[in-house]
Amino acid sequence: MTIHENLLGGPPPTYLPDDPEPRELLANGTPSADVAAKYPTSSLAWAQLADEAYERGSVVESYAYARTGYHRGLDSLRRSGWKGHGPVPWEHEPNRGFLRALNGLARAAQAIGEKEEYERCSQFLKDSSPTAAQTLG
Repeated sequence: MTIHENLLGGPPPTYLPDDPEPRELLANGTPSADVAAKYPTSSLAWAQLADEAYERGSVVESYAYARTGYHRGLDSLRRSGWKGHGPVPWEHEPNRGFLRALNGLARAAQAIGEKEEYERCSQFLKDSSPTAAQTLG
């Protein structure tokens, strides 16, 4: 038995590959729109755009950015062996872009009154990473 064996019988955690360039550009103050344009597959860049749009009251724009980041993240998860469910740990930094986009999508869906999408995304976030759900709350 290995230390990382899943004793509950569920799928193993999915760890997205590291993509440091978008993260470093954002950390150094590069506008998120520029980062998304240069790295359109980066869920982190789209999540940042969604957060910025939401903060300035552009909820529909935030929804669109978050949905883009969410779908880019699903593509990455599938390429990493994810089968549609199972843990996506917040503790693994490359997973955070997807989890932030998922949270942003839930938040924007709630703001525009799309109750079913809000509930689905909120539950998906909790199921993927309870830590992310608590942290992003």
